[in-house]
Amino acid sequence: MDAVIGFFSGVSSLGVSVVMPIVLTIIGCCFGAGFGKSLKAGLTVGIGFIGLNLVINQLMGTDLAGGVTAMVERFGLSLSVMDVGWPAASAIAMGSIVGVIIIPLGLLVNIIMLITNTTQTADVDIWNYWHFAFTGALVAIVTNNVAIGIAAAIVNEVIVLVIGDVTAPQVEKSLGLPGVSIPHGFSGAYAPIAWAVNALIDKIPGLNKIDINVRSMQEKFGVFGEPVLLGSIIGLVIGLLAGYGLLPVTTTAADGTAVTTPSFLSLAVSMGAVMVLIPKMAALLMEGLMPISDAASTFIQKHFASRGKIYIGLDSAVGTGHPVTLTLALILVPFCIALSFILPGNKVMPLVDLACIPYMFVLITPLVNENGFRGLIVGIIVLAVGLYIATDLAPLITTAAQNVNFDMGGASEISSICDGANPLTWIIVRIGELGNGIGLAIPAVGAVALAVWNRFRIVKEAKELHSESEAA
Repeated sequence: MDAVIGFFSGVSSLGVSVVMPIVLTIIGCCFGAGFGKSLKAGLTVGIGFIGLNLVINQLMGTDLAGGVTAMVERFGLSLSVMDVGWPAASAIAMGSIVGVIIIPLGLLVNIIMLITNTTQTADVDIWNYWHFAFTGALVAIVTNNVAIGIAAAIVNEVIVLVIGDVTAPQVEKSLGLPGVSIPHGFSGAYAPIAWAVNALIDKIPGLNKIDINVRSMQEKFGVFGEPVLLGSIIGLVIGLLAGYGLLPVTTTAADGTAVTTPSFLSLAVSMGAVMVLIPKMAALLMEGLMPISDAASTFIQKHFASRGKIYIGLDSAVGTGHPVTLTLALILVPFCIALSFILPGNKVMPLVDLACIPYMFVLITPLVNENGFRGLIVGIIVLAVGLYIATDLAPLITTAAQNVNFDMGGASEISSICDGANPLTWIIVRIGELGNGIGLAIPAVGAVALAVWNRFRIVKEAKELHSESEAA
């Protein structure tokens, strides 16, 4: 077991841009796509992830976060909990005992669910199993029991896999990704909220008629409706509020190092670049995935016609380039900052994970049928609730960081938007701690019920597909 865990830990440490080409090449060969075609597809996806990470981490995680930090300092605003971002959250999760075992365990659970027809998703995005480990690590702390933490991670995975199955048809339609689902621990957690808000708005006269079509809005406003202009305007406003000048200014810090304050124009161009480059990198991901998806569909239809459709589960990064998702995310960045200051009881200052807001919307956008109005309503709700969740979980996340000797940079408490503001994680943690872990039986029973319901749905879908095939 130590050898198995060590192997998967080593593979995971290579990073998603290396792991995904290896995994997709193997999968492509297994599905009969051929080695050369599979290798090219896998490398294309890996390069797409490198491009996405460069854009998101530099332009949003550094440039945008820097502007927000300067704005906070300029107006003398302070909140006690530091948002350390998803890279830190993932490192804390994978450094825990639950994190060490999560990849082989997660793969085993996925295989069992595929065999038992309780999921249609082959989740090859093994790096993002860290979301399940994050939940498990927090439950292990509140219960002081690693076994219960591991059980919590499994419960989280089962629920997310079912969400990935159910949302896959809308993902295919909205994102143009046939044969792909998104069983992502962060993005998937907001799907139930989007469903609920969508259903509620449908019942409210007047509101149910409002449809802000972001795509048509871009056409009506001409060049000023283009994503690049929208991103640049938001960047310009943040730069001005941050006190950036027309020209960059270099000063000397107390330790003698040179510090350069950028121009507000550079931040404007950076945010415009986000709106252009992320869709291009996402398109590269899709380009690489198509040969694998086509081969998988052909293989399943030939050998497993009675099992219905099988999806390849991928990182929600494949959906961050959607124009509606990106537009809503950038609009909500200043909303998120404003909410952090006006919500009574909130202690979290969103910084690094402002770059994660697009990931939050990857499943929300398809579920609200790309309606910008409904997307904004859902977004404001999940951000407001998320800040309270991140505040509530901050002591646990801080303890988890200390347990793995994570450097908190002098902060007394830390949290994150991803996954510190995750509603599914919060529910599992807070119910799981009841009765010293006995409460975990509630979400566990719920996860089993979801899996059984999913099996009935999958079997019914398979029969319908089989009947259509015979009729044709």
